Amino acid sequence: MFTPTRAEVRRFFREAWRKQSEGVPLEPIEAIAAEIVAAHPEIHGLLDAAGSTEAGTEDAAVEAEGGGAFLHLSLHLAVREQISIDQPPGIRAQYERLAARSGAHPAFHAIMECLGRTLHEAQTAGTGPDGQVYLERISRL
Repeated sequence: MFTPTRAEVRRFFREAWRKQSEGVPLEPIEAIAAEIVAAHPEIHGLLDAAGSTEAGTEDAAVEAEGGGAFLHLSLHLAVREQISIDQPPGIRAQYERLAARSGAHPAFHAIMECLGRTLHEAQTAGTGPDGQVYLERISRL
C-alpha cells in the first residue's frame, strides 16, 4: 500500500498544479490532480504561495490558511480512483445516481464525506475501512 507522508502529498499537489500552470507535460495521475485543483479556485493561492514559504514554517502557514485543503484534494483523488475502477463494487453506479441528481462535483463531495466518516471510524477502531458500510452510507444520500 502506498502511504505518502504529509509533505509528499503536499509536494505532489503543488507540483502537479505548477506543471499545469506552466504548461509542462504531466503524468496521468498529475493531470487528474491538476484537474481536481482547477475545480477548487479557493485553493489556488495556497498552492501558489506554498512554494515560497520559508522552510520550517511551511506547516504553520499551510495550517493557518487551510491545511484541510490537502486532505480535501486527497479525498477527491481517492474517490475518483474508486469510481474509475468501481471499487468497492457499486460505487460507480452510486456516483452516477448522485451526479445525475446534483451534478458531478457535488456528488464527489457527498461521497467524500462518506469516505471521511468511514476512514475516521476505521482509524478510531484500529481496523480497516468497511466497504459495505461505506456503500450503505452513499446509498442513503
